[in-house]
Amino acid sequence: MTGPTTGTTPASTAPGGALDLNADLGEGFGRWRLTDDDALLSVVTSANVACGFHAGDPSTMRRVCERAAELGVRVGAQVSYRDLAGFGRRAMDVPPDELADEITYQVGALRVFARAAGTDVTYVKPHGALYNRTVTDAEQAAAVVAGVLRSGGALPVLGLPGSRLHEAAERAGLPVVTEAFADRAYTAAGTLVPRRTPGAVVLDPEEVVARSVRMAREAAVTALTGEDVTVRARSLCLHGDTPGAAGLARRVRAALEAAGVRVEAFA
Repeated sequence: MTGPTTGTTPASTAPGGALDLNADLGEGFGRWRLTDDDALLSVVTSANVACGFHAGDPSTMRRVCERAAELGVRVGAQVSYRDLAGFGRRAMDVPPDELADEITYQVGALRVFARAAGTDVTYVKPHGALYNRTVTDAEQAAAVVAGVLRSGGALPVLGLPGSRLHEAAERAGLPVVTEAFADRAYTAAGTLVPRRTPGAVVLDPEEVVARSVRMAREAAVTALTGEDVTVRARSLCLHGDTPGAAGLARRVRAALEAAGVRVEAFA
């Protein structure tokens, strides 16, 4: 079996341990809405809230934070490149100092709404192209961590096991939280298959549910090319922008609990 493992950080978990369920929420803008925030908040334990750079606006951020606080769901800042038109999924070359400032800006904006709702930002997760870039790009990863540090508090960083982002966070003394994806295909190296590749997104609900249970119980997933890959994770991402996302999330959570997996937030 190949692929990176998570190391020994407190936010790692062995198969059969507790598992957090996170989803990308607040991904709308103005009158346009993409995610069924209320439905997903009734299922997940952590909410990755868009902070305005790839999606999200002040009113949406406020509503999601208020509802998350009501339901006891942890609020995380989902930070991104400044790319509303491309939904944060286009590759960008942002100077490190500028990127760090933009990360601080996004976390700070969400924190105001979270605190007004009676909760707080409890972790940070990059989105889209920034997430993928910081898996291998040490400079961009360090810039993200610098922005998190400047925003105040030792916020955990949610990301892919073995990533440059986690290496930078650990060097800076930030907790790291390892993540797996229920509906994304993996390479034999344990990274995510690029979205433009056929089969990159797993669309069959039965397969998504089965993969989720296997990752939680066995710390393994089958790569797109057929190899078994080790994927030890404390949090499982359920994408909120896929058709029927809320119903699928309910099925995944029910299957995990039926398999004896304890579903609870990491933060």
